[in-house]
Amino acid sequence: MSNHTAGNLDVSGSVRVLHVDDDRDFAEMTAVFLERADDRFVVETATNASEGLSRLAERDVDCVVSDYEMPGADGIEFLEAVREDHPDLPFVLFTGKGSESIASEAISAGVTDYLRKGPSTERYELLANRVANAVEASRSRRLLAERTRRLETLISNLPGIVYRCRNDPEWPMETVEGEVERLTGYAGERLERGEVNWGEEVLHPDDREATWEAVQEELATDGTFEVTYRIVTADGETRWMWERGRVVDAPADGNRDVLEGFITDITEREKRERELERRADDLEARYRHLFEEAPVMAVAARTEDGRPVVEHCNRRFAETLGYDRADVVGTELGEFYTPDSRRKLMGGGYERALAGEFVREDRELVTADGDVVETLLRAVPRYEGRDGVVGTLALYVDVTERKALERQTSRLEEFASIVSHDLRNPLNVAQSRVELAREDCDSAHLDGVVRAHERIASLIDDLLTLARTGDVVDDLEAVDLATLVRRCWENAPTADAHLAVETEHSVRADRSRLRQLLGNLVRNSVEHGGTGVRITVGDLDDGFYVADDGPGIPPDERERVFEAGYSTSEGGTGFGLRIVEQVADAHGWTVDLVESDGGGARFEIRGVELVD
Repeated sequence: MSNHTAGNLDVSGSVRVLHVDDDRDFAEMTAVFLERADDRFVVETATNASEGLSRLAERDVDCVVSDYEMPGADGIEFLEAVREDHPDLPFVLFTGKGSESIASEAISAGVTDYLRKGPSTERYELLANRVANAVEASRSRRLLAERTRRLETLISNLPGIVYRCRNDPEWPMETVEGEVERLTGYAGERLERGEVNWGEEVLHPDDREATWEAVQEELATDGTFEVTYRIVTADGETRWMWERGRVVDAPADGNRDVLEGFITDITEREKRERELERRADDLEARYRHLFEEAPVMAVAARTEDGRPVVEHCNRRFAETLGYDRADVVGTELGEFYTPDSRRKLMGGGYERALAGEFVREDRELVTADGDVVETLLRAVPRYEGRDGVVGTLALYVDVTERKALERQTSRLEEFASIVSHDLRNPLNVAQSRVELAREDCDSAHLDGVVRAHERIASLIDDLLTLARTGDVVDDLEAVDLATLVRRCWENAPTADAHLAVETEHSVRADRSRLRQLLGNLVRNSVEHGGTGVRITVGDLDDGFYVADDGPGIPPDERERVFEAGYSTSEGGTGFGLRIVEQVADAHGWTVDLVESDGGGARFEIRGVELVD
């Protein structure tokens, strides 16, 4: 068999001819005439069948020209030997001995052509013509076979169906190849014979009319079409198909156009797309729910002529500003801003949000009644499919109360500064004047003035503590209660009181604030417990207590002792226990007043984080 492949099948290329004749001179002369007759020819010679077979084994040959009468093996025997390995190789029997029986035998053996030798040079031209025709025909057959093989290979490997049919609502199939049975459950032959009708039995009933109309509309445009539809397989399964086709023949007899095309199964793709659509719908529903139920005011704005227009707003936004939602949607967002905030919006704030910058700024909104709502704005860009950024999503946190508290705190800090400086200085002057007065005279009234000054100093200290520390705790650390209690005892005017430390706890707390709490409780017991009062600090399962054996506090007054300014002592400021409660609240603790085992007061601090 020739080693030619489709890649070098060129009917216009060189033609390699092997001429076998036992007359060497005749063979060489024939070669000269052949090469003169057709400049494509390249002729080699051999003098017998054996030598000819050897040449065929060594190189490719496009055609063999052989004599009939040769020593060893005649031309027919040589032809039969060639056909064993080269069944399609052109073989021309060129012999001086001709008869009907030889011609018949040659044809039976598979000869390509038969030609008798002659004295005229025209005979060589005829031989050249016969050889050229035989080679070109052979090459054309091989090229066609190769193309057919490639097409069959392509069709067999296509994930679908290749068809030819009439452009008719029933889509009668003339030919159908590929994965027909795998996709439809029907054998291709049944479709070709008309036993199964594509348009009536395969195409899904609900898609027949729409598919026909879509195909006709697209064919009318440019003679091609592309459609997606469902089919019902032989076992009743519904599958999605994608089809592309075109008109390949428009019969002159008025019959329907002939279409050719390709059909493939896209069921899995359709399932994935529908699942993605379902998830997208689910996500959108969740987004809308979160948007609507957000604990802040929310607005989705769309850019129109460079300005943000409200496309959606949640209920909280409309209700906070006192509008019906229908009156908000479609309105420029800046219409709900104060003039100063509107300038910030259009002066760059909106553009920064569109550009992807995380905008976090103060904005003042205006209600329908003209009231101002102070908010903290957080804005990010909104994306919509392939359109990219279409606007912004803005969230407004109502900070009106917080801002009011900040202003109140600022005023309180200003008050504390005044108390600390403007009151302490005159008090210090007054205390100094009392000392000078004692040098000039000895009056019992001066003792009362000193006590009044001391009370004023205590009030100033407690007021500053309340104003400056508030409900804030700094770094928490492990604090040993026993050690801290003893230090508070050393710094307190304990007179003849007694301290019993029965705690082994270490607690996580702000050390300085805890010192305030313990110091105030110890001073409270000393001031109200009477002569020789015993103060005990002990452990609870979730905290600690400070108790005394003094006269105690009546049950109906125990809730009032934590009120600012309340005191049962003539010299008390009424702020000490308020500070205790404040420190406990700042840590997240609770403080309760109960009766102690000795009948006095017992302050229990619970909810404390204990440290092993």
